[in-house]
Amino acid sequence: MSRPFTVGLTGGIASGKTTAANLFIELGVPLLDADDVSRAVVAPPSPALAAIAERFGAGFILADGTLDRRRLREHVFADPAALRALEAITHPLIRAHIRAWRDAQSQPYCILSAAILVESSMHSMVDRILVVDVSPACQMERLLSRDGITQALALQMIAAQAAPELRRARADDLVDNSGDRPALTAQVQRLHRLYVALAARKPAG
Repeated sequence: MSRPFTVGLTGGIASGKTTAANLFIELGVPLLDADDVSRAVVAPPSPALAAIAERFGAGFILADGTLDRRRLREHVFADPAALRALEAITHPLIRAHIRAWRDAQSQPYCILSAAILVESSMHSMVDRILVVDVSPACQMERLLSRDGITQALALQMIAAQAAPELRRARADDLVDNSGDRPALTAQVQRLHRLYVALAARKPAG
């Protein structure tokens, strides 16, 4: 049985990637969010959680035994070496989970939503890359409003991701999310029709 045509959905933090993802879900498209997978692989009593505690210290584990995701996020975004160490623990498990989910889908196409699709090896698991784009000013405004963080941390989080120019260069399709929701909806509906057509032409295997 051949795997379904797979679209990788990505975009800079606070670009509106989740809004676009939800529009595809409303159209009946199976979608897996890599953020959900990343939370699942560190849920207690997972080996990944134990490895994180050993590498970064027990101070990153909350009293209830779960990962202090906010503290760890602040730590690794301020230290590139720490970020690489965390990714070495979690990324192999995340990729295995994604691959199993993707290969089990029966719809004409499915979507993998991942903020670091371009930066990681996850792009090798998709047939086409869709990038949600937004202006830097809008991105910063949304991030500060959404997460309630400092501007310094917001800048670190943005800097840790691929440059917008790199994402655009890797994109097969680009969605401009600087407008309103109806404008985004129209773009998603157009792409949905395109992906259904492309999936129908995908060779078996």
